[in-house]
Amino acid sequence: MPNRLATALLRYRDRYPATSPCATPLEGVFILRSDQPKPPTLRAASPALCIVAQGAKWASFGGERLEYREGQALVVGVQTPSRGRVFEASPNKPCLVLLLQLDLAMIRAVASEMTSAPVPSGDPGCGVFVASFDGPLADCALRVVRLLDMPDAAAILQPMIMREIAYWLLAGPNGAQLAKLASIQHPSHKLARAVDNLRENFAKPMRVEDLAKIAQLSESAFHRQFKALTGLPPLQYQKQLRLLEARRLLLSQSMSAQAAAFQVGYESPSQFSREYARMFGAPPKRELVHVKTMAEAA
Repeated sequence: MPNRLATALLRYRDRYPATSPCATPLEGVFILRSDQPKPPTLRAASPALCIVAQGAKWASFGGERLEYREGQALVVGVQTPSRGRVFEASPNKPCLVLLLQLDLAMIRAVASEMTSAPVPSGDPGCGVFVASFDGPLADCALRVVRLLDMPDAAAILQPMIMREIAYWLLAGPNGAQLAKLASIQHPSHKLARAVDNLRENFAKPMRVEDLAKIAQLSESAFHRQFKALTGLPPLQYQKQLRLLEARRLLLSQSMSAQAAAFQVGYESPSQFSREYARMFGAPPKRELVHVKTMAEAA
């Protein structure tokens, strides 16, 4: 059976070539294309469905590495730093990924309307998992891609298709896991409030004791549940957010390394440079020189 989703994605990208990921006219819909394997990249993941139409990728969250390929999707239910890599791609058969941002409030609403809604389990598990994306789910993804050329219809139909995707995911084998993630990310959930507090104030000094109080958990229980959900201990989570934001400031706003370091909460530029190099493979000043050289060459 021909891969209709991959064909539709290729047809769209051939008409509208752009860098990857490619933003589309539809809100929260992106297309990623890679013609060759790529080195690992670090980014801040947000709730999303990463549907592989062709090729294969892996993503790591803390110490857990998840592979997903054609017919599968990475379901991300938490905002957390992650490292990912396309490892199966070629010019003749590029890796194609349809990325759909997830609305966890909408998923909770769909679950509340189901007559046989999945029951979330107890303690938070990992905030990401791999799910099969075939049958009705694959049909939904194809219909989203077809809406790319019908913006007027998309305004009405896209929210309906996303609700349908939420239904089939909740009704599937990973339904309880998705319901749990949607529940944890509710603003009323105390662990979610602590995670949000850290994410919004990552540039400020942080004590795990204070976050545990927000979550109304003991320090040991908070540390365990935070790491289970995000894949990282709280201090490492904060450090990676700081370095990701510093890199954005360096590369997109031409900020100096020292200014970026202070902006994200570092008091020691030398410590910032060491930790930046460990995370991205080169100290910030060297990376700035490289980017400038590439821009001049172009």
